[in-house]
Amino acid sequence: MARPVDLERHAARRLQIIDAGLTVFSERGYDGATTARICQQAGIGSGTFFHYFATKADLLVAILELGTDEVRERAAGLADRTDPVGVLLELVGSTAEDAADPRIPGFVRAVAGVMDEPRIAEALAVDDAAQRDVLRQWVERGQSAGEVRTDVPAERIVSWLLLLTGGFLERVAVDERFDPTVENGLLVATARNLLRGG
Repeated sequence: MARPVDLERHAARRLQIIDAGLTVFSERGYDGATTARICQQAGIGSGTFFHYFATKADLLVAILELGTDEVRERAAGLADRTDPVGVLLELVGSTAEDAADPRIPGFVRAVAGVMDEPRIAEALAVDDAAQRDVLRQWVERGQSAGEVRTDVPAERIVSWLLLLTGGFLERVAVDERFDPTVENGLLVATARNLLRGG
């Protein structure tokens, strides 16, 4: 008879491998990241790795999907808020907080190198859609409440907010002098000006 699976232990081991993958992709890029190095970083054998992920591409997709899940969880945690501009600025500011992880610059570069791979492109598209959905809801609420400019359609404002946050991450990835903790205030101030207009 097969042993029952300990779901908590299984989830914890999966997250351990994901965390190790994030570190190794960050340090070595996608092509330089081997499953052997990921296993070494995670402190596991290759059999354990392949029990959870068939390939390193599967691991990269899992990392991206985890990010999308975090977007959705963050959105759920904000559902009862009544300050649309505050929520939007918090969402924008969270980009800088996430970018403060020293692994993020290398990880962004690693993903950029394979973003045209169909599975990676699909995971990125799902993440983009999740971010758009959250931002659009709060922009529309803000417009209805008279707190967000209405001279620009909500979808266009969302695109500009994503341009700000995506550009911020790109700058973190390519310019080691660009400190996300220092630049966070200006990012949020720029988003505030965009939302209020004029």
